[in-house]
Amino acid sequence: MNNQTRTRTLVVNALVAALYIVLSVVPGVFNLASGAIQFRISEALNHLVAFNRKYLFGVVIGVVIYNALFSPMGWLDVLFGGGQSLIGLGLVAALGQKLTKVWQRQLLTVSTMSLTMFLIWIEIVLTGHMAWFGGASMLTLGELILSELVIMVISWPVMYLIDKAVHFSKRVQ
Repeated sequence: MNNQTRTRTLVVNALVAALYIVLSVVPGVFNLASGAIQFRISEALNHLVAFNRKYLFGVVIGVVIYNALFSPMGWLDVLFGGGQSLIGLGLVAALGQKLTKVWQRQLLTVSTMSLTMFLIWIEIVLTGHMAWFGGASMLTLGELILSELVIMVISWPVMYLIDKAVHFSKRVQ
């Protein structure tokens, strides 16, 4: 990879991180970006990794910066939220290479990001003094997985259609 390509990839990922932060602030105003029910519009950007794994760092850095600046959980959300994104998108980047169709990689993204929300559940249980497997705890886990699933499923066709015009994979070659 030459210097121009590296610079372009770095700049595009910085823009993705900035976009993640901006798209998280809006639901954050309505207290929907943190806690047991999370509807971060910015989570749509997770789909970028289905188009090109080089987007992984831009999305993860956006999560980390947003959580560091705006999350009521502070450094714990940086650790758990950033970790959840890194693990989930890392799996998409690694396993997605074996999938030939974009819809397959997007399905992998939806599944992986929804299921790894159990890490956010662990954070909430640890800080909320909940019983690990009580009714409220299981409800919280279900809400987390469902809220991520909803935003990922809604954003799936949107990101697919945007890609048809923008060609995400070519932006970070």
